[in-house]
Amino acid sequence: MKSDGSWIEEAARARATVVPSLLASDFANLERELRKLEDGGVKIAHIDVMDGRLVPNISMGVPVVSSIRKVTTLKLDVHLMIVEPERYVEAFRDAGADSISIHIEASPDPVETLNRIRELGAVPGLALDYGAPIEKILPYAKEADILLAMSVPAGFGGQKFRQDALESVRALRAAARPDALVEIDGGIDADTIGLAAKAGANLFVAGTSVFRAADYGAQVSLLKKIALDAVSKRRVI
Repeated sequence: MKSDGSWIEEAARARATVVPSLLASDFANLERELRKLEDGGVKIAHIDVMDGRLVPNISMGVPVVSSIRKVTTLKLDVHLMIVEPERYVEAFRDAGADSISIHIEASPDPVETLNRIRELGAVPGLALDYGAPIEKILPYAKEADILLAMSVPAGFGGQKFRQDALESVRALRAAARPDALVEIDGGIDADTIGLAAKAGANLFVAGTSVFRAADYGAQVSLLKKIALDAVSKRRVI
């Protein structure tokens, strides 16, 4: 699969990109949901892959990602909440993943896997679960193009945002390469996205706050505006 990293550079320039999480979508009408996102101007969709081992839930896998890829032009931001992710990154890339994030809790020495993701033509990301020691991920921060901080315990959608996760966001922003994206996942809505933006996130995974809205595009635009306003105030201060 041909590499195209321009979308991630565009996201960095945008300063705030909302990435709807398909975990909160209507699985019985997934193609329709993807069309509604595209019609609303969304560029990236987030896919949570859970194995029931690293996190206490099971969700989508390679066949679902492959099926999604066939019916959408959206970039697919795949978040592997699985043990031994190095065994599966090639399969997910072949299925259509444009970025692949692995967890530091499952990859105590992730450099080889991150490099492999990059070699496959996908954007490599490194994730930290809520409550995990930030010291685990910091030595590898500059190896990843995306650093993902969970703001709820990984495994289930619809959880309430944990404000103390903002400390991890600040630490990841300070440790990241200047061109890297800091992503936050969990409880992102109109009340919390500004806090995350002020802390340094610029990629915002939003599930129920998007898919429970009557107009997905309007909700994504609202969330982006709140985030950009917060970034502007941070810069003034």
